[in-house]
This record gives sequence, structure tokens and C-alpha cells, in this order.
Amino acid sequence: MKEKYYITTAIAYTSGKPHIGNTYEIVLADAIARYKRFLGYDVYFQTGTDEHGEKIDKKAKEAGITPKEYVDKVAMEIKNIWDIMNTSYDKFVRTTDENHEKIVQKIFKKMYDKGDIYLGKYKGLYCVPCESFWTETQLVDGKCPDCGREVEERVEESYFFKLSKYQDRLREYIETHPHFIEPEARKNEMINNFIKPGLQDLCVSRTAFDWGIPVDFDPKHIVYVWLDALTNYITFIGYDPEGSNEEFKKWWPADLHLIGKDIIRFHTIYWPCFLMSLDLPLPKQVFGHPWLIMSDGKMSKSKGNVVYADRLVKYFGVDAVRYYLLHEIPFSSDGIFTYELLIQRINGDLVNILGNLVNRTMAMAHKYFSGIVNNPQIKDELDDDLIKLVNELEEKVNNKMDKLEIGEAIDQIFDVFRRCNKYIDETMPWSLAKDENLKERLETVLYNLLEAIRVGAVFLSSFLPDTSEAILKQLNTDNKEKKFRNDLEYNLKEAEILFQRIDEASKLKEIEDNN
Repeated sequence: MKEKYYITTAIAYTSGKPHIGNTYEIVLADAIARYKRFLGYDVYFQTGTDEHGEKIDKKAKEAGITPKEYVDKVAMEIKNIWDIMNTSYDKFVRTTDENHEKIVQKIFKKMYDKGDIYLGKYKGLYCVPCESFWTETQLVDGKCPDCGREVEERVEESYFFKLSKYQDRLREYIETHPHFIEPEARKNEMINNFIKPGLQDLCVSRTAFDWGIPVDFDPKHIVYVWLDALTNYITFIGYDPEGSNEEFKKWWPADLHLIGKDIIRFHTIYWPCFLMSLDLPLPKQVFGHPWLIMSDGKMSKSKGNVVYADRLVKYFGVDAVRYYLLHEIPFSSDGIFTYELLIQRINGDLVNILGNLVNRTMAMAHKYFSGIVNNPQIKDELDDDLIKLVNELEEKVNNKMDKLEIGEAIDQIFDVFRRCNKYIDETMPWSLAKDENLKERLETVLYNLLEAIRVGAVFLSSFLPDTSEAILKQLNTDNKEKKFRNDLEYNLKEAEILFQRIDEASKLKEIEDNN
């Protein structure tokens, strides 16, 4: 039996087209899911869309269409971008799904019957874009602490969830499960800013609008968007309060919820308390990833600095964009996006280090051996150094991936490619080719390079799948072993350029002209 691995992204809110910062999350999750499959895990990777709420209701009215028509259009746009980015999700869920809505109603009733939900009145400060209520003390300069927009006072009859009931149990769980919230700074933020001051009971229904799941025993209320949205992680894998199926028993608890740092409170305070109320185990880990921001700050339509993934792919290609997203955003601090930095990374890493290595090696193998390369094993100490680095790659990448340090995992692979380039300079195959007596040494050198490239490409498959496939196709091999082999025969196909060098000035002008 393969070990299971259940990974989710936050479901994308269908208020509009996702920008490159939103897209980062799905690409990051995809790299993790692909790597787990690569290691032999039975992986289930879920993503999708969050489709209810007041903001959707407002936007649909502004567009002169129904909320369902509005979310249908945006959900397809989101799914299309996830597909453009070559993400390998197993299920794309939508919270307007009929079965999800039925199970959410059952969940609400179960919590109500247990005494964890009660009817009251809410008076508070509400942020429409974030669908969040705030207390006066939580505001920053009188505005929403999440998005910085104006809040408005609301008074409304609401059902409340007894968050306070689970406060001590939640704090104990977080403190006894040190990796439940990652990175560490996010955990400290949740404990110090929310749990220690005391959890307030949570508003879980609304009456001010009707675009949501009705509370079946009190239909003037709809289920508040966060209770509806968070439960997607269990409703779509077979959870039912009246009796869950085998699929749910297999996959739950989730191994990883991958979410943006701005919604970590919902996933590490509200969600665990909901699960405790339902007598369900908590997810093993919640990772609040950093943001991708522009050089002039967070992306916003009002600033006019929003960048979309499909547009980037049109100019630079899928794997170049994936590389930038996965490599340039650190584990726990925000990454910066500029077109200049993207072009520099493409030219520096993908063209100079990887592309040139593959192209040079293939060209020499075709020139000196007509593309057929064996391993005579006429060895040198230089070979041992390269082979050792290749054989250490699995342990190094595993170590980084276990800690979700994706950019550093990619660096380990590129260290092998850098070492290959250095190996070419050290062994100078063009000089060896001049002496017929050194022909077997030359073949050994080229074999070592091809085999190092093969192993590097195998590991690259989780991060740059198309590039990995293109390299292995040129090598004419389907061998996916993770260690250096001495006994393969390479019968190479023709070399193809992996990445084209970009002229920065002309590319920036092209982007500006098409803006």
C-alpha cells in the first residue's frame, strides 16, 4: 500500500480573475504534489473556487447578471489559468456544488444540535471585500487590518459558533504540535494576537443578502462564507455527519493546507475549532506562504500594477514563469516581481546554466560520437566529484522539500547543472578530441555529463515538467532512476533549444506596447 498524501490550496474567491500572486499558490502546491508522487506517494491534490458571499452578490448586480452566472464565468477563468500553468490537481471543486451545499447544511445543524451554534445579534465593524467582522481594537488606523479598506458598522441577527469553548484545547494543540502552523512566525502571530487575548464567538450566518447556502431550519439565514468555504476540504472527499464514506476515511486528515499568509487565521483558528466540534482530527500542517508583491507594493487594480499568469506565459512560456514563482519567493518572506528580474532569471539560470549545458553536451556528443555514447569508464578524480554530487541530490532535495523550502530544492538541482558546466571547463572535451588515444576518455566525459543531466532532469520534473520532458526526450531515455548509472547507452535525438535568450529592452517594449 502506498502512503497517502492529501494536499489542498485555499479555494480561490470568484470575485475576479486571479493575478500572478494568487497563481503562485497553485504552482507551489503543484510542485509539492508532483514531488510526492515522484517519491511514490498516493497523492490527492484538491483546489477549486469559493463562490458565495456578499462581494459576489454585489459584483453580479453591478454586471446585471445572476450570482450563479457570475461565478460560472469566473470559476472557468480560474480553472483555465490553473490549466495553463500545467498544474496536476486531482479535483477542482466549486462551493456551488449541490452535494457540498447539502453537507454544509448538515454540518451547521450538527453544530447547532450540539450546542456549539446559537442565535444572537451581531453588532460590529464589517469589511465587505474580506467578508470579515472586526472589533475596534483590531482595526489598523480605523480600517480593515487585512486589506486596508474602510469598514462599515453592521447590526444583524446572526447565528454564532462558540469559538471560545475551544480556545484552551486549540492553544494546547498548537503548542504540542510544533509543525502544525508553519512558518514559525505565523504560529506566534496566531497565539499572541488572537488566542492569548481571548477568542470571540464567531458569526456564522448572515441575513443581509441571500447569495449563500440557506440554514435549512431557519431559511432567512445563509451560512457565512467561511464556514461554507473551509468545509470544502472534507465535503468533497466524502464527509457526511450522518456517515462518511471510505474515501473520507482514506484521505482525512489532510497532510497539508497550503494557503496565503493573509488567511492563516481562518485556517488555524476557525477551521480547527470547527473540526473539534465535529469530532474530527485536525489537518497535519497549515503552511501560510508569503506573497509575491510588485516592487511598488502589493498588487491592486487601483494601482494598475496587476500581472496575470496567462499574459506572462504568452511572453515567456509556462516553465519560465513556474521557475520564477517557485525559485524567487523565499520560504517565509515576500518575493518581489518585476519583468526585469524575470528576464534576468531566464537568461541567467534557464539559458546560461541549463540550456547551454544541454545544448553544448548534445552538440559534442553528436560531433564526436554521432550521438551514440557509452561509458568506457576511463576515469579521473574530477569524475568522482561530479558523480558524488549527482548521487547526493536525492537526499538534499528531499531534505528541502520536507521543509517546504521549494526554491532551495531547485537550487540543489541547479548546483548539479552548474557543476556540469564547470566539469566541461575542467575536462575540455574539445582538447581531448584532438588526440585519438584519448577517445575513450572523451566518451567517458560525455557519458558523465549526459548521465548527470539525466538525473538532474528527473528531479526537475516536479518543478519544470515540460522542460524535464524535453531534456529526457533529447537524451532519448525514459529512465527515471534517481542515481547515477554507469551502464546505460545513449542514442541521442537531435538537440533542441530549451530556452531562448531574451533581449530585455525589446521584450519590455513589446509588453508596454501591448499593455
